[in-house]
Amino acid sequence: MNRIDRLMGIVTVLQSRKYATADYISEKFNISIRTTYRDIKAISEIGIPVSFEPNKGYFIMQGYFFPPVIFTQQEANALILLESIAKKFGDESIQKHYTSALNKVKVMLKGVEKDRADFIQSQIKTTYAPPIGNGNFSYLTDIQDSIIGKKILKIQYVNSQDRASEREIEPIGLTFYGFNWHLIAWCWQRLDYRDFKVARIVTLENTHQPFRKENHPNIDDYVKSLQN
Repeated sequence: MNRIDRLMGIVTVLQSRKYATADYISEKFNISIRTTYRDIKAISEIGIPVSFEPNKGYFIMQGYFFPPVIFTQQEANALILLESIAKKFGDESIQKHYTSALNKVKVMLKGVEKDRADFIQSQIKTTYAPPIGNGNFSYLTDIQDSIIGKKILKIQYVNSQDRASEREIEPIGLTFYGFNWHLIAWCWQRLDYRDFKVARIVTLENTHQPFRKENHPNIDDYVKSLQN
């Protein structure tokens, strides 16, 4: 869970309970007491009135209302349209998270709007050429986490000549072309940037070790350099 999601989760906990102790928050989100104090401070700094009562815990001051996100029918329809693309061009991890997110959107819709959303969802179909290699991978979420956290990945990879190798890589971005997802990363075996077709990754492990190389280009600059 990234920090933004955790902060929102802590706000939800504070809204759902009369009091929440630092120990309770720490255990629930699997963070240290020190991190809990920093998170509470961050929540207060963005304007949410968190207070503390000795021997009871933290609470959000009475009268504060954290407004829910409201979607229009057209916004919901746009997300439903993208669901069909996520199902075809995402992997199993993205499909799972997108479906979960879309269900949360539907919760915010009124009865008639839900019926319309269900109807338009049933009327959208996509067809496409299947990806080359293993089409049942579920690595995109882990790759995104690695890019954000700047953590080294260890992968087993099969190239276009069906030669297998194990690599330690530092991902800088994802790009989609030729009906396939491609991971652009620094490869410590080749000592250069490489384009890895995600469907050809056999196994993927986040080592949780920080990048060792400094000053990676962003994905836009890298792609532009290939076009020059």
